[in-house]
Amino acid sequence: MVGPMIRMGEEDFGPPWLRPLLNTIFFIPCRIHGDSNKSECNMYCLDCMGDALCSYCLVHHKDHHVVQIRRSSYHNVVRVSEVSKFIDISCVQTYIINSAKIVFLNERPQPRPGKGVTNTCEICGRSLLDTFRFCSLGCKLGGMKHDTDLTFSLRRPKHGRDSSFAGSESDDPTTPLKLRRTSAFHHHHHPMENHSADRIERNPMSSNDETSNSSTGISPMTPPIVVSYRTVRRKGIPHRAPF
Repeated sequence: MVGPMIRMGEEDFGPPWLRPLLNTIFFIPCRIHGDSNKSECNMYCLDCMGDALCSYCLVHHKDHHVVQIRRSSYHNVVRVSEVSKFIDISCVQTYIINSAKIVFLNERPQPRPGKGVTNTCEICGRSLLDTFRFCSLGCKLGGMKHDTDLTFSLRRPKHGRDSSFAGSESDDPTTPLKLRRTSAFHHHHHPMENHSADRIERNPMSSNDETSNSSTGISPMTPPIVVSYRTVRRKGIPHRAPF
């Protein structure tokens, strides 16, 4: 059974909690915890789809999907990292506020676009970048009435390229990639060819002892560590001055 966070509403006009979220009044004192500090209602439960919540109300919404609403230029916004888990916000312009990417909830009409503006919101006329069509989630919801290709449904991620490459190496996913390549190399090459490769990789200036050790598969002996001690000159024997 699909939860209300994913299930779309009538005619695929978004999940059932989207319209109530856009119509909810935030940043008002909580009716229940109004006498407490920090009782401003800036939370919304996507499961209950009720009124705005304050931080004290969250006790009754454990294990629920709750998003926090913020304010920017007297308009309600929500962080992209929170809302993009439940809906597709493509075609909606995002902004960065306080080092966080946000999206506006409702339309922000702009009576007169600025000079040189070539792209505006299809619903409210707000100036936009060329790659976007709407300025808010509400405007995208309004645009879905005229464009049936728009949707809030999340698309299933496609299989990554790494998985396809891993499948071409071996049918056994538990075999490490490096180990499989090493075993395949030794399987298709003669042992004498391996020794020849070792001779090519060795330093040509190495000594005969190191060459014999490398040909037998034994790594050359590590040269001794030379420890230099600082020599201190002793003072000469003192001589008494002549009388």
